[in-house]
Amino acid sequence: MSANDAKANAEVRRQASPKMTRLMVLVALGAFGFTFALVPMYRIACEKVFGIRLERGVVDAQVAAAPVADRMVTVQFDGSVNSKLPWDFKPHQFSMQVRPGEQYETTYYARNTTDRAIVGSASPSVAPARASGYFNKTECFCFTAQTLQAGESRDMPVRFIVDPNLPAEIKTITLSYTFSKNDVLTARLQQGSVSKTASSPLSAP
Repeated sequence: MSANDAKANAEVRRQASPKMTRLMVLVALGAFGFTFALVPMYRIACEKVFGIRLERGVVDAQVAAAPVADRMVTVQFDGSVNSKLPWDFKPHQFSMQVRPGEQYETTYYARNTTDRAIVGSASPSVAPARASGYFNKTECFCFTAQTLQAGESRDMPVRFIVDPNLPAEIKTITLSYTFSKNDVLTARLQQGSVSKTASSPLSAP
């Protein structure tokens, strides 16, 4: 290769380098934007197509909710256990007055009445059904399985925000939980206790 050819190739590479860099930056930005858009797209698909309302995080719920100063809503609390689960479970308070748009906290009491460790899972429900889309739990023991050792008792917190867009005719909302025995995780927990092996944190199947 002659000196002139080498010089020409070097010039071509020099001119192409900035174009290639800009192209790579544009591709990276496009990929980031697409990934960022997947979250709202997923939420929309769940809520509009499948009818599943995703729980909002604390920040999202607080930003979306502007308190309504002149309106109060009664929230009632209820708790029960499945017949297979030998636990005591009940709310510490049975109702409270809340202002839509503000965050509130309540607690439920749970106690394992047996001499062995048991894992339970809580299923929430909101009544009337129309209110379920306006009741946002920002923290809840129902998000994960709960383990109570033999005779152990525990207070379980719930934090929530009632959406200010709750229809005006809805004056009372009832939040109910039913605790059921998680047979898979309970068997795994008890098997680990018998074998005296180190156990890893439990996760819901």
